[in-house]
Amino acid sequence: MNKVRLEAFSDGVIAIIITIMVLELKTPHGAAPHYLAPVLPVLLRYLLSFIYVGIYWINHHYLFDRVREVDGVAMWANLHLLFWISLIPFVTAWAGEHPFDSLPVAMYGVVLLMCSIGFVVLDDVLRRRGAMHAGAARPSWMERKNLASILLYALAIPLALWYAPAGSVVHVVVALLWLRPRAHA
Repeated sequence: MNKVRLEAFSDGVIAIIITIMVLELKTPHGAAPHYLAPVLPVLLRYLLSFIYVGIYWINHHYLFDRVREVDGVAMWANLHLLFWISLIPFVTAWAGEHPFDSLPVAMYGVVLLMCSIGFVVLDDVLRRRGAMHAGAARPSWMERKNLASILLYALAIPLALWYAPAGSVVHVVVALLWLRPRAHA
């Protein structure tokens, strides 16, 4: 099957996810600077989540640039990834409203972990099913970052349950890991 419909659908879902996140933002109750304080944790969590959704969108594009065709298994693997990404607005709102509470921050980490696993599964399915263009090797930087992400997300969950801000720090560290420019593979 042609990959174009899958890419278009994925782009649409990601656009909707970002729209949902921004619609969850509430304006401050006044115009003075001190009115920003209560909404700052929500804004910061939104920023982090926007970056994460952007990272997935960019890497999805990068991955599918190397794909020549998809089949039903690849489409389901893609839906699996999109399912977990679609939960980002929910955990963003929850962790943003309760930044010092362990369960919301830990659940944010669970969703990020599952997004990372979902991306690795999608990549693996595409490669195993022969969907990649000839000679489309998996860049070593991506393998290292995916493994590091999974390990750090797994670490962030118990850390958040112990002390929520510690889990949040790990979430920021992983985002920074992906924002660092990659060497060309």
